[in-house]
Amino acid sequence: MLGVGLRNAARPTPNTRAESALGPEQQEGQRMNRVAYVKPDFPRDAFAGTATYYLRYRVPYPQALLRNLVERAGVTGEGRLLDLACGPGRVALALVSSFREVWAIDLEPEMVAVGQKEAAQRGVTNITWMVGKAEALHAPPAACELITIGEAFHRLDQQLVAKQALQWLQPGCCLANLGSDGVMEGKEPWQRLVADIVRRWTSRVRPSGGGSEQPQPGSGPTHYELVLRDTGFEAVASYQFVEGHTWTIETIIGNLYSTSFARCRSARSRM
Repeated sequence: MLGVGLRNAARPTPNTRAESALGPEQQEGQRMNRVAYVKPDFPRDAFAGTATYYLRYRVPYPQALLRNLVERAGVTGEGRLLDLACGPGRVALALVSSFREVWAIDLEPEMVAVGQKEAAQRGVTNITWMVGKAEALHAPPAACELITIGEAFHRLDQQLVAKQALQWLQPGCCLANLGSDGVMEGKEPWQRLVADIVRRWTSRVRPSGGGSEQPQPGSGPTHYELVLRDTGFEAVASYQFVEGHTWTIETIIGNLYSTSFARCRSARSRM
């Protein structure tokens, strides 16, 4: 799933009196579209011990999605990509050839170290890796041609990050949220079995009967779109790309070990 928001060439001006001029039904519609911001509450080491699994076993983003993003964002090949909450660089490494320079920041040092090692093995030299909170990053105004967040927006202070992104982006450039379905997201019998095993050996709560989980507060494409619109982004939309993936016992286990809820240390501590 790809969600994109565009920074307008003109800075948006909020209209604080608009609702008072609307009728009751229109006012209710505006209230329903207001964003319910949820402050993130995740431990700093939520993904401790997962970085190598994360890099190896997370499902790659479809090439069609990446090509569409580069085209839709109007990437010139001479700009800077900022990858927030970058993990081991799944987005940064996938898009690095389309940019003169990439900045990649993540809270967990292990993730950054694994990303640096992978970049070195690939001969990639134009990524600047940083350890720190995305919310605390200091970047010059209009410094970035594209900002990406891969499967991590729900872990950030969304309102703050979106407002900062408006300042960091060049006029007419984009912020993109990328996400994908996990190994348990589906109704196939084997996926229900995996979900049952995870529920048994971890504290992860799954809905009865299997299938996809309901989006948690502060997550999901619809919520992300509301956040970006509320912040001042324009032309906000989500795009879905479907690509087959073959799962094996090894890749299922490796994928689970890449998560914060079934990481190797947590699962073993309950066995």
